[in-house]
Amino acid sequence: MFQTATATLDWLGVIVFTVTGALVASRKEMDFVGFAVLGTVTGIGGGTLRDLLLGSAVFWVGEPAYLTTCLLVSGVAFFAAHIPQSRYRYLLWLDALGLALFAVVGAERALQTGASAEVAVAMGVITATFGGIIRDLLGGESPVILSREVYATAALVGAATFTSLIALGIPREIAVGVGFSIGLLVRAASLRFGWELPRYRPRPGVRYDNPR
Repeated sequence: MFQTATATLDWLGVIVFTVTGALVASRKEMDFVGFAVLGTVTGIGGGTLRDLLLGSAVFWVGEPAYLTTCLLVSGVAFFAAHIPQSRYRYLLWLDALGLALFAVVGAERALQTGASAEVAVAMGVITATFGGIIRDLLGGESPVILSREVYATAALVGAATFTSLIALGIPREIAVGVGFSIGLLVRAASLRFGWELPRYRPRPGVRYDNPR
């Protein structure tokens, strides 16, 4: 039952992130190939890097249906991307949903390979953010991860919450739901209220007088 729930979240995350890639392609007025490339690398990019770092079989190689789904979703978006009045707004909120989904799924996949809790959290963050980084770089957008709002931190909080609950013996179904909810809540609050972490501010350096 739990494996089914995790797989469902994984598929949902792939679809949501594929849509965000296609929305960036629409903002750049790309052709269908551009939609397919941007949508696909966004949908599976984070999971691909995660599996490579863990030394596991890349998930979509063994299950090509992921690639087919990315192409189909990108195709639908090619004909429907004009419907939302503000594509950037939808991009940010769908990205928040995908971020929270992949943070938990990435951490869970790492734990299944026997990775430590620290590595699981790191894999959750990588899974949640790397696809978006590729999307923004290829689309010529300013990477969302470098925005002022809390972004990678939201993935970190979601993955850490899930991993901590698992370590405490909390049932996986509950850990997944709580980790996902908290990750999404943190990212949504940052979008709604403009939350951001303290930033470095330029200031005069310490001056040492030369005694000579």
